[in-house]
Amino acid sequence: MAHANNARNLIILGAAGRDFHDFNVYWKSQPGYKVVAFTAAQIPDIAGRVYPSQLAGPRYPKGIPIEPESGLPQLIKKLKVDEAVMAYSDLSHADVMHKASIVNAAGADFKILGWRRTMLDSRKPVIAVGAVRTGCGKSQTTRKVSQYLKALGLKVAVVRHPMPYGDLTKQICQRFACLDDMDHHKCTIEEREEYEPHINAGNVLFAGVDYERILRAAEAEADVVLWDGGNNDMPFYRPDLFIVVTDPLRPGHETAYYPGETNLRMADVVVINKIDTARREDIAVVEANIRRANPAAAVVKAKSPVTVADPRAVRGKRVLVVEDGPTLTHGGMTFGAAHVAARDCGARKIVDPRPYAVGSIKKTFQAYPHLTDILPAMGYGARQMEELRKTIDATPCDLVVVGTPIDLTRLLSINKPSVRVTYELDETDGALRRLVERTVAPRLKGCACGCAAG
Repeated sequence: MAHANNARNLIILGAAGRDFHDFNVYWKSQPGYKVVAFTAAQIPDIAGRVYPSQLAGPRYPKGIPIEPESGLPQLIKKLKVDEAVMAYSDLSHADVMHKASIVNAAGADFKILGWRRTMLDSRKPVIAVGAVRTGCGKSQTTRKVSQYLKALGLKVAVVRHPMPYGDLTKQICQRFACLDDMDHHKCTIEEREEYEPHINAGNVLFAGVDYERILRAAEAEADVVLWDGGNNDMPFYRPDLFIVVTDPLRPGHETAYYPGETNLRMADVVVINKIDTARREDIAVVEANIRRANPAAAVVKAKSPVTVADPRAVRGKRVLVVEDGPTLTHGGMTFGAAHVAARDCGARKIVDPRPYAVGSIKKTFQAYPHLTDILPAMGYGARQMEELRKTIDATPCDLVVVGTPIDLTRLLSINKPSVRVTYELDETDGALRRLVERTVAPRLKGCACGCAAG
């Protein structure tokens, strides 16, 4: 399609994360293209906003509108779009091609960028942790890797995949070193679920929107940059060691979702997590798929043991189970750590919260009908957090079993007693530790910090 400025009109399909990154590092500097819109999916309350001119640059003095993806065919026609590029994660291969079909039927080309165009190079060693699906255990794996690195005497900066759900101009480059930093940045429940465990583990964490600027800030503070991915997205930084986590509770998903399969095929190390709760035959399926897709990768098996703060408080009680939101929603899981803990600790009944859900929480159950006796801790903003609190308060139970990675009661004042469930990675033979040490030693030879790798 010919346009007056000879630039091809481009629309970026996203979810307030990779879409902004791909724009910043690639599309922003492409003179032959004009980005006419982002679209929004997966994350509520993103559509209707504008990617600000401060981030979009001088070619976009009014910023770039963010539109609902549901209106994609109409947008392609209205904005005379030549190409649509997909830039978000954890979609089945079938769903990716449905989107391609919608775009092609509207007359535009469909494209997905590869890692060569989107990964940034670091001056420091980078270890990246990704996954084949949301909810495999990336963050617990990242925390374990950070322990190994700190045991070598290395300074570690964790960089988390973007979660820019607030004012983007105030989230360009964020640094979190204490819990108060999350209050300062007005973090949502979803952000806190990812940041708080790292802060509690003593890690300095960076996140935001401009990942080149974030990388340089992280490099200034650390000997090693540790990438903690989101969903099943590809890393934003080129890794020296790429660790990918799989989930035998969802056997076969490792080769059925985008870009999870891409990660699997790129991985240096593949972790088969949750072997303590998965069936032996499902573990075998996952391992066989790994061997077929990436025979050169090292395979590490790990447990994800669940710890209940007070197991006796659960026995014989009617309990409401609250779990990590994304793991249950687009992650597709029907249970999580808290559900496992409630059963194992002898809960008399796990209460179905659906009849008591309000507002957007009720809509979440309608959008994800596979969820039954479990409440996703949705909290992408103040209103949704209040609706979550009201849902918890209205659900008749004796106890709330909280399996989110954060202390939910720090944010929500609920009218019932609660007990926390936590989980950490427990690798079976130390293989992951040895691979991490082997990776950083050559890159840090002669390191001035006096670490074991020097």
